[in-house]
Amino acid sequence: MRRTTPRAAAKAADGRVSAGDVDAVVAGTHGDPFAILGVHPAGKGYVARCFIPHAGSVEAFTLDGTPCGVLQSRHGAGFFEGEVSLEARQPLKYRAANAGGEWWITDPYSFGPVLGPMDDYYIAEGSHLRLFDKLGAHLIEHEGASGVHFAVWAPNAKRVSIVGDFNEWDGRRHVMRLRKDVGIWEVFVPDIGAGRPYKFEIIAGNGKAVPLKADPFAFRSELRPATASVTEKPLAHEWGDQAHRDFWRSVDIRRQPITTYEVHAGSWQRRDDGTFLSWDELADRLIPYVADMGFTHIEFLPITEHPYDPSWGYQTTGLYAPTARFGEPEGFARFVDGAHRAGIGVILDWVPAHFPTDAHGLSRFDGTALYEHADPRKGFHPDWKTAIYNFGRREVKSYLVNNALFWAEKYHLDGLRVDAVASMLYLDYSRKAGEWIPNEKGGRENLEAVRFLQDMNKAVYGQHPGVMTIAEESTSWPKVSQPVHEGGLGFGFKWNMGFMHDTLSYLSREPVHRKHHHDEITFGLLYAFSENFVLPLSHDEVVHGKGTLLNKMAGDDWQKFATLRAYYGFMWGYPGKKLLFMGQEFAQRAEWSEAKALDWQLLQYGPHEGMRQLVRDLNHVYRSKPALHARDCEPEGFSWLVVDDRQNSVFAWLRSAPGANPVAVVSNFTPVRRENYRIPLPRAGEWREIVNTDAGFYGGTGAGNFGRVIALEGGGGAGAEVTLPPLATLMFEFVPQ
Repeated sequence: MRRTTPRAAAKAADGRVSAGDVDAVVAGTHGDPFAILGVHPAGKGYVARCFIPHAGSVEAFTLDGTPCGVLQSRHGAGFFEGEVSLEARQPLKYRAANAGGEWWITDPYSFGPVLGPMDDYYIAEGSHLRLFDKLGAHLIEHEGASGVHFAVWAPNAKRVSIVGDFNEWDGRRHVMRLRKDVGIWEVFVPDIGAGRPYKFEIIAGNGKAVPLKADPFAFRSELRPATASVTEKPLAHEWGDQAHRDFWRSVDIRRQPITTYEVHAGSWQRRDDGTFLSWDELADRLIPYVADMGFTHIEFLPITEHPYDPSWGYQTTGLYAPTARFGEPEGFARFVDGAHRAGIGVILDWVPAHFPTDAHGLSRFDGTALYEHADPRKGFHPDWKTAIYNFGRREVKSYLVNNALFWAEKYHLDGLRVDAVASMLYLDYSRKAGEWIPNEKGGRENLEAVRFLQDMNKAVYGQHPGVMTIAEESTSWPKVSQPVHEGGLGFGFKWNMGFMHDTLSYLSREPVHRKHHHDEITFGLLYAFSENFVLPLSHDEVVHGKGTLLNKMAGDDWQKFATLRAYYGFMWGYPGKKLLFMGQEFAQRAEWSEAKALDWQLLQYGPHEGMRQLVRDLNHVYRSKPALHARDCEPEGFSWLVVDDRQNSVFAWLRSAPGANPVAVVSNFTPVRRENYRIPLPRAGEWREIVNTDAGFYGGTGAGNFGRVIALEGGGGAGAEVTLPPLATLMFEFVPQ
């Protein structure tokens, strides 16, 4: 069958279109159905053509209901054509009928395009920063009708159609218009609104059908195992968080206290029947809990749409859609707003490193490697069996940059924690020799990913001051959290994986052996200020057989609890922002599972409740004492007091900040109580004991210093005789006279 070109179709529109054109429209193989269907000039008047399956007769009307013609059948499958009495080209609606009755259809082919030449220009340039307002599905008013505008990037497709329950999933009915310069397909579908499932039916360039695809820009998705996208009205939430957002815009975030509670929304708590809490139920329970515990931020494992629960959201198929597991998208907006009103920020784990190869997702989207690299040496991740984004392609980079901006703008998120940055930065990540392609300079660095991360960070910080980006980056890549103009990647913060690894290694050893591994604690201070660090005790440390933080500690049960309390005190006194995964604040015993709620019943037991109270108190002390947070990222905020006592496994240091009372932090990592241990201090006078992790109400022995010590001047400077409880951390704040 010949393929009618737009030019040939226009010639034929002088009268009746050819039988070949009719057959091609009915078969869904026409190269440009917009050149055939809809309203077209014919001599001195106009002709209308439509394809309405099941129709026996069709009458044409203007949108205001004025009849303008009766169309004649050209094909028994539902192709109709006829002259219409119009003075100007305009949209039409049809009254179709058959033996079963009649129905109305507004003709999608009688509407003009929605996108314009400036959209084409910025999309082609890769600089469009409002793609989420243009692509995807948008409820709009267009040329006098209400409906949904669909647009999708599929430059190598032969045909793209929108299919859904509104057209019996028939790809012949709403074939989209191709904007050839940019490879964008679009169509306005009148008379549909929110809540309608849809997908894209794509015929590849070789003529073969691609599996039905979900919308890359979908704002809502069906609940798994269903995989369709869903039309969604614009967020109508009335935000009440201006004071929260104004505050974070006005401060240097590096000098603010940040203590983050990392949460998997599906397993923090559940309903009595084991089902997920909705966003509103989570807001009622989680926000007050986090506020009482003193955390400043909640960081969610990815809540973007994903098909497989055990992936924890890290294999996402819907970067623009909050998952349907917890209800409607506006529910998530309400949660964020509620958190902000309570003074709590919300951070989203964001996954631009890779995507799963599920048939309905981005993989070979238009029949070609569109979002991913075609060569598996760059486009396939061997660890996760996923596809890797083609960061060097303008449209792909723009898709991801726009997504970061989308969450900051539409959902008022306070930050993005970017997952698996190391896997993006290195071309040989998890690959053997011969399994990767060097960059143009012959190196292993992924220069395209570097430029993407820099562009993303510049866009986020430029468009949304007060929003932070945090890199999960486990290597020694330089300047991760330094500005792009200084040669950095531009992140606000970086996870300190070395801190986590070294300190857990140290505390997993029996106390008698720790003196031989003293540098596992001291080494971290050699690089502690090379980046703006977050100290992460994250979900990655309590899964896959690693046990919980409690079980990582050496010794019997009492020693495990005491060591974990000492560790938390040590960490909250150490330079860097804090992050703790849910359940570890009360010493969860069982390894975390996404399939069930945390073991909240443990709080009825003293050691677990004591641990929770300690974390709560540490958060409030950290936030209320500028010496502990205002110079977290700057070396002048830290100095060693005791660094070389490996025999006793004692460490002491000073935290300070301009205009603040200094705080001395002392950790004893042996189960031995030490009396009259001398700590050098910068000033003589009273030092108030503000934290003692061995306090009785935390579950400790109650040893301590009766609330204070007195530093006296001596031959080598000021110092205090201190009682060090076993396996404990103390904090002393100077009290000026």
